[in-house]
Amino acid sequence: MPQPLPNLHHLELFYHVVKAGGITAATRSMPYGIQQPAVSGQITSLEKELGVRLFQRRPFTLTPAGQELYGFIAPFFTKLPEVASKIAGKASCHLRLAAPAMLIREHLPKVLVALRKSNPRMELSLMEAGQLRTLELLELEEIDLAIAELENNAPPGIQCEILATLPMVLLIPEGVKIPKGGIHDLVDHYPLIRPPANTAVSRLFSKGLERAGLKWDSKIEVTTIDLVQAYVSQGFGIGVSVQAPGVKFAKDIRVLDLNDFPQLIIAGLWRGQIHPLARKVVDGLKKMAKG
Repeated sequence: MPQPLPNLHHLELFYHVVKAGGITAATRSMPYGIQQPAVSGQITSLEKELGVRLFQRRPFTLTPAGQELYGFIAPFFTKLPEVASKIAGKASCHLRLAAPAMLIREHLPKVLVALRKSNPRMELSLMEAGQLRTLELLELEEIDLAIAELENNAPPGIQCEILATLPMVLLIPEGVKIPKGGIHDLVDHYPLIRPPANTAVSRLFSKGLERAGLKWDSKIEVTTIDLVQAYVSQGFGIGVSVQAPGVKFAKDIRVLDLNDFPQLIIAGLWRGQIHPLARKVVDGLKKMAKG
């Protein structure tokens, strides 16, 4: 039967005791507070686990077994603060972020340019992802910050901050007159182009239709808001979209505001304590949204 591995915390205490030259001295020099009886008790437990005596208490002297154990663990605990600091330093300069394609293309570059000037060592991992995928990446801790649509409360364990609230709009191709009756006069006459039914934009649009007592089934579903505009420009129908700050639609497209429809909320989401660079991105996007 293999020998059980010693408790790592007990080994750390033993390292500090040897380095300080005794239990009493160790309690005064260790980087965290612990009382002498607790140290003595845990060192005794370590000796029982190993079945040997590690040092003589008075005067303090390592036994041969204690010398061998200290020689093995000392390099690890000696270098641990330096390695931890190095890793933390690299992590603080590397931001992993997932967001919709439109935000990565239209809005993030302006924020990141300013951020790079104040953080020249910054490293970025940018991932294009929709609402569900960004939340999956966040749950798996594969990203530090998610920018995504927020329809309800954030999932348990996820922190969030609203960045912008975007009004819903209809995109109308050239040659189609905007009727006086608004959306009511379009429903029965033109094909509807929208993102997939499981996206936040389409769900919010459906809620708006329901409130207005309307039914308008989509004839064309496309994967992104960008493709909605592209197919509207080609005259395939009326498109569902949102009005984002600073984003202009093509010249051959006119916009019908859907003032009575729910608005799309864009939020920054993260787990635990927010990454320092993520904090700056969130603040930059909020400032941009305010104009």
